[in-house]
Amino acid sequence: QVRLVESGGGLVQAGGSLRLSCAASGSIRSINAMGWYRQVPGKQRELVATITPDGRTKYGDSVKGRFTISRDNSKNTVYLQMNSLKPEDTAVYYCNCNAVSLYNSRDYWGQGTQVTVSS
Repeated sequence: QVRLVESGGGLVQAGGSLRLSCAASGSIRSINAMGWYRQVPGKQRELVATITPDGRTKYGDSVKGRFTISRDNSKNTVYLQMNSLKPEDTAVYYCNCNAVSLYNSRDYWGQGTQVTVSS
């Protein structure tokens, strides 16, 4: 149906930057909202940012002013530019999209990419 693959995670010092990418592929008719979520062991999944097809964005309070979400509709790709990273940002980051395939519309999730911020 639809597959999401994240990339760009890794190790970075506090104050540094990373850029995550998520490419969607498969039998895609259209993609509605896309977003990034993160999760650490023992805690619930947390919203990081979402973006609509026409560019409207929403951010979690803890990342406002530091992270920027964007998308390239021609490439079915969503990005997350993360600046001024803090140790508290350490988590597995998951890409999400609501996509329309040939006969259904539902949420899809990527496999996750680890982001570790050292102090």
